[in-house]
Amino acid sequence: MSVGIITGTGLYELPLDDPSIVERATPWGPVSLRRGILAGAEVVHVSRHGAGHARLSSQTEPRATITALAEEGVTAIISTTVVGGVDPGLELGSFVLFDDLYFPSNRLPGGELCTLFSAAGQAGRGHWIFTAAYPRPIRARVLEAAAGIGRPARDGGIYGHVDGPRLNSAPEIAALAAAGATAVSQTGGPETVLAGEAEIPFCLIGYVTDHANGVMSTPTPPDELGRLLAASAPAFTELLMAAAPRVESDPGEAAGIVYRLG
Repeated sequence: MSVGIITGTGLYELPLDDPSIVERATPWGPVSLRRGILAGAEVVHVSRHGAGHARLSSQTEPRATITALAEEGVTAIISTTVVGGVDPGLELGSFVLFDDLYFPSNRLPGGELCTLFSAAGQAGRGHWIFTAAYPRPIRARVLEAAAGIGRPARDGGIYGHVDGPRLNSAPEIAALAAAGATAVSQTGGPETVLAGEAEIPFCLIGYVTDHANGVMSTPTPPDELGRLLAASAPAFTELLMAAAPRVESDPGEAAGIVYRLG
């Protein structure tokens, strides 16, 4: 049993014991993973953007990432993302654990439909049927971990996925707010859907680095955004170290089922 961990902007390595690099070939390209022990838990880590942020959000390949983690046999996935707050009540520098998803385009960064079932007649093809995008059991373990390190996380919120690499205009953010989105970023939507199709329990953690465009009368100052981006990496690392052992011992169930047609 192992826990898959996907990290994003600013967090490109984790302090793993006994690390080893695994190179996986997938139908959507190669993936470099690091296996190791994090706070006593066996984990498989993928840096979404690569060292030095080589890939922008529009250049990531979530199908390859989720497929590689599934082939490594992970029993759950924890994914991290820095987010812009759409809900003005979100505190900068805080965590939010999402419980639902706003991703109406259902498109990958390259414009293709967001699915692992890309070929007619593909074995295991079907429809993901869910009542909530992020299952409660794995979220509960991560919430317990956050409380245990003295950094309680907001329990619930709608993750709003947008396409990058540009940021969004104030009218676009207002439309997301009208749909109920709590926070926004550019990578979590496809990972959520693909993990659902793979029937792997999935938890998406946001760290609020700024208020999205137009949410506040005064934008988040650039130096404050830079400070919080820098602070996000150690904050995520601390939370992942607390959460990974809890999730490894009790990953829970996936969000819904896939109604398979072949």
